[in-house]
Amino acid sequence: MTAPAGAGADLAAVRTAVSGAKRVVVKIGSSSLTSVAGGLDHAHLHALTAALAAHRAAGHEVILVSSGAIAAGLEPMGISRRPKDLATQQAAAGVGQSLLMAAYTHALAGHGVVPGQVLLTADDLIRRSHYRNAQRAVDRLLALGIMPIVNENDTVATREIRFGDNDRLAALVAHLAHADALVLLSDVDALYTAPPGTPGAVHVPFVAGSDDLAAVGIGGVGEAGVGTGGMLTKVQAATMAADSGIPTVLTSAPQVAQALAGADLGTYFGVTHRRRQTRLLWLAHLAETHGSVHVDAGAARALLRRGTSLLAAGVTAVSGEFEAGDPVDVRDPAGDLIARGMVNFASHELPGMFGMSIDALGDRFGGDYRKEVIHRNDLVLTDAVF
Repeated sequence: MTAPAGAGADLAAVRTAVSGAKRVVVKIGSSSLTSVAGGLDHAHLHALTAALAAHRAAGHEVILVSSGAIAAGLEPMGISRRPKDLATQQAAAGVGQSLLMAAYTHALAGHGVVPGQVLLTADDLIRRSHYRNAQRAVDRLLALGIMPIVNENDTVATREIRFGDNDRLAALVAHLAHADALVLLSDVDALYTAPPGTPGAVHVPFVAGSDDLAAVGIGGVGEAGVGTGGMLTKVQAATMAADSGIPTVLTSAPQVAQALAGADLGTYFGVTHRRRQTRLLWLAHLAETHGSVHVDAGAARALLRRGTSLLAAGVTAVSGEFEAGDPVDVRDPAGDLIARGMVNFASHELPGMFGMSIDALGDRFGGDYRKEVIHRNDLVLTDAVF
């Protein structure tokens, strides 16, 4: 794949940023640590921990986001395939998480490194008070010279409040920890224009922004069949990190040491935005919307060009059912998605407000209604939504 004009310098800058990162988040997938038939692959786990310990010894701080708990629990439970029902997944995570941490503790002990387990749910990174607690815990572990090992708390997470994969969790952890770089590891060595092995598939060395992904065919789960992610979620995670000012490299687990050194391999993602607030990252990349608010051409222009709030004066229709505080899509007269935001009114309230100014809302319905349909601080535009 030919790099766009001027991209070489950007790629070099991102590689330098990754290699010089004081604090780095590394994510490893289930397919790189386990198999359904054999549980944990201790050789792969030891190779990973050796590389991370060496990077720490060189003066860097490392946070590991590790999948593998559910897969590690399958063999001891006598289960041959990853279960589809949530209750059995939770049970497998309960068995496997202790095995996974025991393996990491043993492997890291040989390098004089003490790990600390951090289990998170989506709620912990969306609710402000929970977020601050998680942030303090990670910062304190690092200050004490302990390597945080983060995983989604699969034993208690429900479908409604789970990340669904650890790639996007890793991007949010990188944001939470004010990391300087993110390294995403899997069983694929880079992003390609089509799934690896497909005739004509070409390596993509650098992604400067969303336009560079237009011609990329992104596949599904890894070959081992024990993960939940695949290339799509890794690209989403890299996009989330880039959207929060964090350079990212995507490559295979055996190349972790080279990736941490900023070597010419894998796929690097350049920064596309300065650091965003956590709820806006969640809104853009993780939130499940409950409906849509449709706006007229004038409101669409105001949102896209001037970064305004959305007022009832520009709303023409609603679809779906939602309550105040729910995330909703914002669509222009053609029905195209232009933004996503946290709405201040329920779907059954809005039809009676169409075309009204804020003052008119207050006069008719009372002072509590004297506000925007979506405030600009609770709204992200389409270019941030993946």
